[in-house]
Amino acid sequence: MSAQTAAPPTQTAPSRRTRWLRGAREFILHAILQDRVLQRAYPGVMHLLIFWGMVIQLIGTVIVILQYPLFLPIELPWPRQAAYLGFELVMDLGGLMIIVGILMATLRRIVRKPSFLINRWDDWYALALLFVIALLGYSTEGVRLMSVSPEWRAWSPIGNLFAKGFTAVGLDLSGESSLHDFLFWAHTAVGLLFIASLPFTKLRHMISGSINIVFRPQLASGALEPIKDIETAEKLGAGEIDEFHSNALLMFDACVQCGRCEDVCPSTFSGMPYSPRSLLQALYTSMKENLISSSNTKESISFGDMVGKENPWLCTTCGDCISTCPLFIDPVLAVIELRRYMTLTTGDVPGPVGETLTHMERRGNPWGLPKENHAPYLKELGVRVLQPGEFTDTLLYLGCAFGYDNRSQGAGRALISLLKRAEVDFAVLGPAEGCCGETARRLGHEYVFQVMAEENIATFESVKFNRIVTPCAHGYNTLKNEYPQFGGNYTVLHHTELLSELIAEGRLTVDREADDQVHTYHDACYIGRYNKIYDEPRDVLGSIPALKLTEMPRHREHAFCCGGGGGHMWMEIDPNTRINHRRLAEVTDDAKADVVVTGCPYCLIMLDDAIRSKGLVEEVAVKDIAEVLTTHMDE
Repeated sequence: MSAQTAAPPTQTAPSRRTRWLRGAREFILHAILQDRVLQRAYPGVMHLLIFWGMVIQLIGTVIVILQYPLFLPIELPWPRQAAYLGFELVMDLGGLMIIVGILMATLRRIVRKPSFLINRWDDWYALALLFVIALLGYSTEGVRLMSVSPEWRAWSPIGNLFAKGFTAVGLDLSGESSLHDFLFWAHTAVGLLFIASLPFTKLRHMISGSINIVFRPQLASGALEPIKDIETAEKLGAGEIDEFHSNALLMFDACVQCGRCEDVCPSTFSGMPYSPRSLLQALYTSMKENLISSSNTKESISFGDMVGKENPWLCTTCGDCISTCPLFIDPVLAVIELRRYMTLTTGDVPGPVGETLTHMERRGNPWGLPKENHAPYLKELGVRVLQPGEFTDTLLYLGCAFGYDNRSQGAGRALISLLKRAEVDFAVLGPAEGCCGETARRLGHEYVFQVMAEENIATFESVKFNRIVTPCAHGYNTLKNEYPQFGGNYTVLHHTELLSELIAEGRLTVDREADDQVHTYHDACYIGRYNKIYDEPRDVLGSIPALKLTEMPRHREHAFCCGGGGGHMWMEIDPNTRINHRRLAEVTDDAKADVVVTGCPYCLIMLDDAIRSKGLVEEVAVKDIAEVLTTHMDE
């Protein structure tokens, strides 16, 4: 069986019906039910009350209008009698939801004041406008109830409360309709003002946000959009605002500057001069000034006052901003497009970035080491090297870190010993194994990545296997989610998944009980947040008798980045703003752990560096999950 036939079939473009059904599902789940808004309780409930209160009022208003033969040749025969009482109650409660939501929003902005929340004029304008609409609606209803005093007035509890309030202050409206007419038309005018304000205030996110949810690029999680026909492409990245794809421009417009992305950004948290929200705001401002304003001037978004040429290099591409955004705004997309422009068009990149890319072009790996230095322990351990035309069940793709980095090579030895113990039919490519190219792609050099991807796919096609297993989180994401863009469709497992499988099948058994050391697991961004591998590594650790496992405050989908992604492994970072130091503090101060376990070589290197630079070698250790497992097995 060849690599190509062993893999899942190449995915075809979804049909129009499938796209429409998916769009409808996305709209209902994320725009109507707002499941992602509710990831945070207080602002989620607040927003849901305002939104659903508005929806109820809008639907109710349409029903009321249709009672008159203005738009239909007949009157709408509903609601009547008992149904009308329910209608009045629901409409009253809808208005109450708006008012409660607005009061919660006001309290949040004035009293709670989260650090990432900013106050702008259109924030207060939107809240005030909605409050006035609700207030005028209740006032109109209260005056109506006072004028006609129906028996069912209790079914409009808030309107009835307003009516009693008017009576208490001595307002006599028996038989009077002029005040009701005034309030009715005032309510109508403010409602029309609300509609007129949509394009010019943050209220437009109700439209642009919903469109972005439905029509955002449907890429595999963790995958970047490729540059098609790169050798003849006229645009390489985005150096001017009009060079961004229309989907990106829609995304810039849909952003409401809520600050959720900034609140979870590891670069912002660590004190770097970077904020995904500020980047998006700068791009929106450029779009507004250059593409929307009547002056129609075309100024480069450049990398000066508006964006700053160092700004795109401060992102680790951890993806937490994407996963936390209710509207699926993707700052990483903008970062990569800006990097591509600087890397492929101007060449104006930071020194370490240029050096790393040169290593990849000349040596074929970001370490810049000769290929013969890759994983020297393979020969020592007697690992089979797969030759063209030969077959193995499991192709072990070690990746660059397990091949060239001294610290990670120890984890490679541990993994191979486990595979041999479980009698897994596996082999490696040996000298034929090439770098997956992930670092080049995240640093913006799409051309180098595509060349490496095509070379690796050709190598995979020259041998036969059923599945690929890799211990590299970044390589795993690249092989699984990005190689299919170039025809490389394979069954790819991360080594934590394989180890969990072997333990579940009884092919690996743990012999020794754990000691008193406390362990904590660090979820690497590219296998956790992007690929949802959370349970398997914890199942592996849970198989070790008496092992003490604790969680850091930020774990699983909310895990904090190690600081090595997005090419940061190769950049020079100010010691005062190092992300890995912040993550290590969670290990030692919050989790009180003696050992931090990971399934990513970049995380292994970054946390090991933090431990050494902080002088904590005697207090805490970082280990790959394979190393932890072998420690608890008899020789």
